[in-house]
Amino acid sequence: MRIISCFIVVLFFFNLTIVIGQKNKFDTLNFIPIYGSIPLKIDDAFYAFKDKDSIQFDELKFYISEVELINGNKLVWKEPNSYHLIDASNLKSLQIILNVPQNISFQKVKFSLGVDSIVNVSGVRGGDLDPTNGMYWAWQSGYINFKLEGKSNLCKTKNNEFSFHLGGYQYPFYVHKSVVLDFKKNSNTEIIIDLKKMMDYVDFAQQNHIMSPSNQAVLMYEKALEIFSNK
Repeated sequence: MRIISCFIVVLFFFNLTIVIGQKNKFDTLNFIPIYGSIPLKIDDAFYAFKDKDSIQFDELKFYISEVELINGNKLVWKEPNSYHLIDASNLKSLQIILNVPQNISFQKVKFSLGVDSIVNVSGVRGGDLDPTNGMYWAWQSGYINFKLEGKSNLCKTKNNEFSFHLGGYQYPFYVHKSVVLDFKKNSNTEIIIDLKKMMDYVDFAQQNHIMSPSNQAVLMYEKALEIFSNK
């Protein structure tokens, strides 16, 4: 009986050691879409819009690329071939699995919203960059970095629809910038996507349709950068 008890104690501390050793293992970015404090649902919910009307979202897609981990001011890890399509209607796409070494310590996560000019001029690709994903302009070369579509009665358009397709890889309509988020500990990291921060800026009477690179696309893209946070 004493032998069995000793074995159980040893097994407990062995398992505890494994858990502690894995505690700081970081391997996942989890994106959580919300509107204000409410979970975001595509095609299935209405949200209050500026206390004037409601808003519904039919599509939210964007590219995350160039994922990096930073400790202090030092780059400690960079994901190779880093291109991920986030689709709010596809739960699987909201989780990015990263192959990060066990002993990496970091304080910041950095990523780009969209894809860079090299990808845009290299022609169409497969996987998340496949044009069949609906993120490549058919009437001009280049990827759509951020796509948001929905409906609001404040839009005086057919079926009250709005469409924001934000992209551009040539001056002066270059939309490809980085987001840097601070994290206090290494863990599976949750990144909040709060669309309300972007929609608070929108005046549907003035702007409800962006479908090509332009000054309006650049301004809207700057607001899209603000929707990401870690709290």
